[in-house]
Amino acid sequence: MQGESNNKSIKKVRVGTVLSDKMDKTVVVSVGRMKKHLLYKKYIRRTKNYKVHDEKNECKVGDTIRFIDTRPISKDKKWKMVEIIEKAK
Repeated sequence: MQGESNNKSIKKVRVGTVLSDKMDKTVVVSVGRMKKHLLYKKYIRRTKNYKVHDEKNECKVGDTIRFIDTRPISKDKKWKMVEIIEKAK
């Protein structure tokens, strides 16, 4: 049929470190990346924070987690936790 596609939307997946777990069913996760400066060609560290839905409140500060985009859960929360990659020591 015209205009119909069988491709499902590709979900974005991120990996980051938990900064805060003080909210109920929500964690704040920091994702860092290295970006090259256009003029000086030096690498700059950039970070962005995401609010991620954690249904079972199992994430703690310092954990490394994998999370995926989803429908909006609240005003700021548009990501859902998939798994804990590494527990904090």
